[in-house]
Amino acid sequence: MWTPGDLWVTSRPVIPVRPAAGKPSPEVLAALDTRWRWRYLMLAPHRLGFFLAMVVLVASGGWWALVQVARSTGWWGLYYALSPTLVHSVVMAFGFIPLFFAGFLFTAGPKWLGVAPLPAQALRAPLVAQAAGWLLWLAGAHWRIGAALAGLALAAVGLVWMSALFWGRVRQSQAQDQLHARVVAGACALGCLSLAGLWLSLAVGTHALARAWVFTGLWGFVVVVYVTVAHRMIPFFTSSAMPMVQAWRPFWVLWLMLAAALLQVLAAWLEWAGLPATRAGPAWTLVHGTLQLVVGGVLVWLACVWGLVQSLRNRLLAMLHIGFLWLGLAFVLGGLSQWLAWGFGLGTLGLGALHALTMGCLASLMLAMVTRVSCGHSGRALVADRIAWSLFWLLQAATVLRIASAVPGVFGIAWAWLLPLAACLWAVTMGVWGVRLGRWYGRVRADGRPG
Repeated sequence: MWTPGDLWVTSRPVIPVRPAAGKPSPEVLAALDTRWRWRYLMLAPHRLGFFLAMVVLVASGGWWALVQVARSTGWWGLYYALSPTLVHSVVMAFGFIPLFFAGFLFTAGPKWLGVAPLPAQALRAPLVAQAAGWLLWLAGAHWRIGAALAGLALAAVGLVWMSALFWGRVRQSQAQDQLHARVVAGACALGCLSLAGLWLSLAVGTHALARAWVFTGLWGFVVVVYVTVAHRMIPFFTSSAMPMVQAWRPFWVLWLMLAAALLQVLAAWLEWAGLPATRAGPAWTLVHGTLQLVVGGVLVWLACVWGLVQSLRNRLLAMLHIGFLWLGLAFVLGGLSQWLAWGFGLGTLGLGALHALTMGCLASLMLAMVTRVSCGHSGRALVADRIAWSLFWLLQAATVLRIASAVPGVFGIAWAWLLPLAACLWAVTMGVWGVRLGRWYGRVRADGRPG
């Protein structure tokens, strides 16, 4: 358990100093203990959640780059106990993102709900269980399936525990507006169900069913949380930084985004059930593609209404708005893929649409939001500096390369190297970002304040 005195070190004994309500004095700032310490991860929920998320993010990114280079070159002769594509999709959907959710939800969530925040110590066991489980999942993929399943089970227990803690905050709330928090809590419950279903599917060896559970978790859990938080926060952030842009977030927008996410969950289960191969398959493909195009068009329009163009003058806001724009583009690409499959028997844009969602939208919003929260809660200015801005555009480049790699033959012989290049660029980008911010979480705030 830390005390305020832990934050200051001097050459002689002094009475521990608590920072004043205003700006601490220069003497106090000069005496801060600026070393990285494990115990400082317990100073606030976002520190622990974000740090563990960075560990899983950097590890999974490096692992996937290694796999892609090994596949392209034949080096190393890696052994796989599980399909590396399945391992990759699972850890990208369920691995680091819920840990980032924990850091945000247990920091902003109590403010939404008007309840007391949980101490970081209450989150330590469920969050460490998730991080350890996902590292074991990656190791088990090259060792034995039993180890991978043990890691998956440990991660699932951690997610259920974390979700139960958040539901506890919701149940205690007397706030008038609980809609966003309750939608997020419901999505967490679906995420727990998806992870349990995934474990059972792999335990009995039905990989097609496992794929349906992965997409259920991606769309019904991860995307639902993202769009719910985006609906609440992006207009607020924009109007706060740019008073000329009015905060506008009608609830029909939220219902549309939630319905679109659940449509994709339905599509995943219909695909598992074999509907595309039946006589009704072409009709469903046409309807599904049309709905995705309509939703994508509305979301692109919404990105502009929420201040996409105006945000370009503020880098941190621009990162948020460009990330949200990718959501609309992902639906547009998905709709075009369905139409190509219906009209010409081609579905080459499907993987491109998926990565427009995961890398373009989810990762961009993750980088923007986590950078913003980390700056604000570490006593730094709420700006995207040159490093953060450069990393953001490297992520955009990796996204474009990954989408291009989903269209074979377009770039000739160079096409075979687009996927490894995208994977390596992702690993480098997330590695630099993760190490940089990870150094912040184990240090006291630069402004000397608690938290």
